[in-house]
Amino acid sequence: MYEESYESGFQHVQAPVPMQTCPYCGGAMDWGRQPYVVNIHSATEANQAFRRTLWTGKHLQVTVMCINPGDSVGLEVHHELDQFLRVESGSGLVRMGDSRDQLTFERRVQAGDAILVPAGAWHDLINTGRVPLKLYSIYAPPAHDPGTIHWTKQQAMAAESAY
Repeated sequence: MYEESYESGFQHVQAPVPMQTCPYCGGAMDWGRQPYVVNIHSATEANQAFRRTLWTGKHLQVTVMCINPGDSVGLEVHHELDQFLRVESGSGLVRMGDSRDQLTFERRVQAGDAILVPAGAWHDLINTGRVPLKLYSIYAPPAHDPGTIHWTKQQAMAAESAY
């Protein structure tokens, strides 16, 4: 879980607010704790990192992910948070269950599908297609430090093993 590191409160801006241009394409900016509007489809499609936080608030977090063909999110469980994932492009297989060796729920997913993972459920999402699986995820409460970018699954696994 991330440690709170942002000031609370809103930034006051004069209208009209200039459009931000692709902050998620190359920078490490997490736009959390400020009002923010983003075309989530474009942000997800533009992302090339395994995982990147886009917005981290006090009670939820939005990340975008890119899973390469044949790879997966990685079997995991979040005991204290619920997770919502939406597939923007690609296809895969989602598996869930009560324990790591009892994944009794399996469904094929594709662009437009939403996956809801309750707290305490073991889960994995495997890219079964030939193109990168692009998705965004909402964690409630946040699961990663604000500004997190894991370019590879290996980086993500190393960071999570440190917890």
